Amino acid sequence: MERQAIFPPGRPRPTPPYSPGIRLGNLLFTAGAVGADTDGRVPEDIRAQTRNTFENLKAVLAAAGSGLDHVLKVTVYLTDIGDFDAMNEVYRSYFAGDLPARTTVAVAALARPELRIEIEMIAHIPS
Repeated sequence: MERQAIFPPGRPRPTPPYSPGIRLGNLLFTAGAVGADTDGRVPEDIRAQTRNTFENLKAVLAAAGSGLDHVLKVTVYLTDIGDFDAMNEVYRSYFAGDLPARTTVAVAALARPELRIEIEMIAHIPS
């Protein structure tokens, strides 16, 4: 099985050395996505950052031929565990039916000081 890097069309390629997604067979592993919008702006509000993060991940999933309904596992990193309830409020709006397995971890910092959330996913790619 060959692995394939996934880059969402119409979005800038990351400057750091990583791929937004890696496909291996019918599995997709996303890199951690953050709350910056497509222009690189980061809102202060955790709800807005969570929405941006999900939209960024949806673009990676779509580029690989998958979607949120095929997500198996989610890992959420929060710089302030006090944001947990607000993040969950937005998180629930993106999933229906059986929810993916999930881990949420409080971390000291992310790549940029204004970032409050990072999410990575593992998803199935339907045939």
